[in-house]
Amino acid sequence: MTTASNIKATEAFIARKAEIDEMLQRLRSLSDDHFGYAPDEINWGHVGSLVHYAELLERITDSAFNDGEHAR
Repeated sequence: MTTASNIKATEAFIARKAEIDEMLQRLRSLSDDHFGYAPDEINWGHVGSLVHYAELLERITDSAFNDGEHAR
């Protein structure tokens, strides 16, 4: 039997998952569009931005998959 607390936790989980799914879709769309940059516009500042994005995503994936500093 599921308690009221478990039902609320499940609802909160599903709501957060939907938020994450939306963010991932937006990132995928932006990446598919080369982050909005035309090839002749790309400069080292854009590279730096992608390095920053990759570092943030790496923190998330390391945590989710127990890699990097989160390895057990």
